Amino acid sequence: METAREFAGALLRPLTFMGLQTRKVLLTPLMHPARPFRVSNHDRSSRRGVTASSLQELLSKTLDALVIASRVVTLVLEEDGTVVDTEEFFQMLGDNTHFMVLEKGQKWTPAGTYIPALQKPKRSGIARVTFDLYKLNPKDVIGCLNVKATMYEMYSVSYDIRCTGLKALLRSLLRFLSHTAQVTGQCLIYMGTYVLRMLADSEEQAVPGVRPRRGLTSG
Repeated sequence: METAREFAGALLRPLTFMGLQTRKVLLTPLMHPARPFRVSNHDRSSRRGVTASSLQELLSKTLDALVIASRVVTLVLEEDGTVVDTEEFFQMLGDNTHFMVLEKGQKWTPAGTYIPALQKPKRSGIARVTFDLYKLNPKDVIGCLNVKATMYEMYSVSYDIRCTGLKALLRSLLRFLSHTAQVTGQCLIYMGTYVLRMLADSEEQAVPGVRPRRGLTSG
């Protein structure tokens, strides 16, 4: 009897061990791989990218990335404001989904409609022209001019007046004047030499020559 009991115990121990391991594997929740997501605050002024494998991990990393001290927040989809509060719904969302974190008292607003409370009203007007003088090189003397015209605060036209062409024109003009001055100087020298030569010839013709005197001799 004892031999049969020991033999049965030896057979049951591996089966019991295998049963415990199978239960452990089946009861252990599946670990999802980390996926990339985008997160932003309520006014979309701060945007970050994080990776997370679960909803709780995403919330924790989002609070750290956006430097949010409050731990009572609501996670919604940035595109339509749908609340994400269950792990099942979170796992159904695709990679690179954009989330928004809302603190207490904050509400979701569509993109492009958020108006800061301290925003100053825009001044109305028909047209506005601004002039901006700048230099491409600190050594430039003249610089460049940018003219910008804004009409009805909706349409704007700008034009850059670069003075590099003017500098090249001025440089060519100075080079031409220098060459002209050299040619003029040479002409003046030749003309002066010719005039002096003409004056010398005139003076030689004006002075009469000395003729020898003939005398009579008696024989």
